[in-house]
Amino acid sequence: MTRADGYLLDNRQSEAGQRFDAFAALFDPTTFRHLEALGLGPGWRCWEVGAGGTSVVSWLAEKVGPTGQVVATDIDTSLIAAAARPPVEVRTHDVGAEEPPGEGFDLVHARLVLVHVPDRERALRSMIKALRPGGRLLIEDADPALQPLTCPYEYGPEQQLANRLRQGFRKLLAERGADLSYGRKLPRLLRETGLHNVEADAYFPVASPACTALESATVRQIRGRLVTAGLATDEEIDQHLANVEAGTMDLATAPMISVWGHKP
Repeated sequence: MTRADGYLLDNRQSEAGQRFDAFAALFDPTTFRHLEALGLGPGWRCWEVGAGGTSVVSWLAEKVGPTGQVVATDIDTSLIAAAARPPVEVRTHDVGAEEPPGEGFDLVHARLVLVHVPDRERALRSMIKALRPGGRLLIEDADPALQPLTCPYEYGPEQQLANRLRQGFRKLLAERGADLSYGRKLPRLLRETGLHNVEADAYFPVASPACTALESATVRQIRGRLVTAGLATDEEIDQHLANVEAGTMDLATAPMISVWGHKP
């Protein structure tokens, strides 16, 4: 992710770890399925971009084994430092502003990263530059504009409040340079960079304990920003968190679009 003043979802906030745990529960099965389909195996050199938490990094390390390498980068490595043992190397790195941490990678992967990076074009070029000929790129990113609601079935005041707070969250993201329709653009962008065999699919969680945990952690993480911007009151946020805790709402996330291709 990129360094930016006022970054909305700081890894050092107490809720960040809870959000990464929820992402792992929601999206790891999809991510791992795609990585295995790309042929990942022993001896591979991998760059995990904007790693955030440790779940994908640790899984990659197990797959590549002692003869492989996993370079895990983020602008804030506090939550992945514990994974820094062979074959994992952890580096502080800004994919949107710095050169890649090496070249000749067999695999480069980023999940829920580029949507937040102001210079997404440079970041994508950097990731492709880092691949060896024949190397695989897998980018998985959200498309909040494709499904903008916390509660797709808005049938009562609890759901209406949840969706209004989600609108506020999307407004804060957009003000900080996030592209809320980025996910749908990725297949075209990868083709235009010259990657071969570009394919894509999407995963859309609609209701699960992890969706509930993610909603609670996210709202608590951004509540100060929502209140300061006049997008919600403390009383409304407290009411929403109580509604979420009650466990009676079906809470969705934005679809995650996975796109992959090979460097010629």
